Amino acid sequence: MKTLRVRFMKTFAELKFPGRLIAVEGLDGSGKSTQIYLLKRWLEAEGIKVYFSEWNSSELVKSATSKAKKRELLTPTTFSLIHATDFADRYERHLVPLLRAGYIVLCDRYVFTAFARDVTRGCPPDWVRGNYSFAAGPDLTMFFKADLQVSLNRILEGRPKLKFFEAGMDLRLSTDPYESFKIFQGRILEQYMAMSKEFNFVTIDANTSVEKQQVIVRKLVGERIDLKKFKRRSPLPLPPALPPEKAGPKEVEEDKAA
Repeated sequence: MKTLRVRFMKTFAELKFPGRLIAVEGLDGSGKSTQIYLLKRWLEAEGIKVYFSEWNSSELVKSATSKAKKRELLTPTTFSLIHATDFADRYERHLVPLLRAGYIVLCDRYVFTAFARDVTRGCPPDWVRGNYSFAAGPDLTMFFKADLQVSLNRILEGRPKLKFFEAGMDLRLSTDPYESFKIFQGRILEQYMAMSKEFNFVTIDANTSVEKQQVIVRKLVGERIDLKKFKRRSPLPLPPALPPEKAGPKEVEEDKAA
């Protein structure tokens, strides 16, 4: 059976959309969410029209997904279909309209997350890709490649233990969640690396400092996208400034520094 190739789908630029879509991908704990958040803040400060969307955030299905995860009810197929529904809702209601309106859209994970995770969970690759065949390709995809131990350490810095599906415990790879995480995420990494050339990922070393990565991210975006075309005609309104006598020492010091 012939394998579906989403790479033949055109990017939003090739489809003549006024806007551009930038996606970041990576393992859990790779730091990609931090990088795209910093990119968003920078673009906003530069007066760029920008919109942010993250994986599994559709109001239509988010609560159902959360409940099913907590009760550990999801099979690989239902997991895949729920996420495809989530993505389709956001794509039609948010991403496409804002791209038509000339925004830069930032996506914390795109269809490649499904291609990697769902296939690792045993779903047929052709079937998974077919579920997302309506989606155009990003204009820039950055893949943050981190060592498995680095990713695990970053996750555990913020909370005491791994989540059930995050660690791939549903696949019964190991009774130890930390070992299961390494096996599961290692297999996902293999899927990402296999897709890297096919979908023209720009790979970034996610083991380096946040600051060093952000310099690379901003340089890439500036080289790939003419940001001047996405400037707001008028700046966003700023909140009214407090008079010096009402502002705390921190605010006054920041005003002076600016």
